[in-house]
Amino acid sequence: MRTHHLPPVLRQHLAALRMLLVFTVLTGVAYPLLVTGIAQAAFPHQANGSLVTTHGKPVASRLIGQSFALPKKNPGDPKEELRPDPRWFQPRPSAGGYDPLASGASNLGPNNPDLVAAVRERRAVVAAFDRVSPASVPVDAVTASGSGLDPAVSPAYAYEQVNRVAKARRLAPARVRKLVAEHVQGRVLGFLGQENVNIVELNHDLAGLM
Repeated sequence: MRTHHLPPVLRQHLAALRMLLVFTVLTGVAYPLLVTGIAQAAFPHQANGSLVTTHGKPVASRLIGQSFALPKKNPGDPKEELRPDPRWFQPRPSAGGYDPLASGASNLGPNNPDLVAAVRERRAVVAAFDRVSPASVPVDAVTASGSGLDPAVSPAYAYEQVNRVAKARRLAPARVRKLVAEHVQGRVLGFLGQENVNIVELNHDLAGLM
């Protein structure tokens, strides 16, 4: 199609339309297909959500934490608080209840009286639940992560829960402690972050001990 006889404004619009179509194909079709293909070929597990499966069915993602609580006494009561299940290792608190649609923190500063009171209350509850001294409760057991979806806790918090989980499941504490040790992940590249234990993975393998 010859365009040199068309008005300048119309020629500019046609040129812009051609560029739009070209970049739509390149960035909207070709590039996503290329990246998806590379991801599926090189990192299929990560590309598909790092799913945890049981009997071939996905039950969780290793990237997103979740609560391990007892069933509600009154399922229809939205005000009833969830009670932690002693048979499972518990994650750190979550401002959004581990709801992926409500990811975020409480936005309360370290000197906020509400946060100070909440941490104090959580420390007492965790200490009583795990039957340890309040002074030994790790900080991540009483504070939420920035996303509210962090699946990891410190090794100290995981080890603190060993005796309670072992007793609830009638397992030898040494066996449960060994399982925790197997799930301690080192720092990224040896120097980034801190050692941690993925609670989702740990509880998944804990179920396998039964």
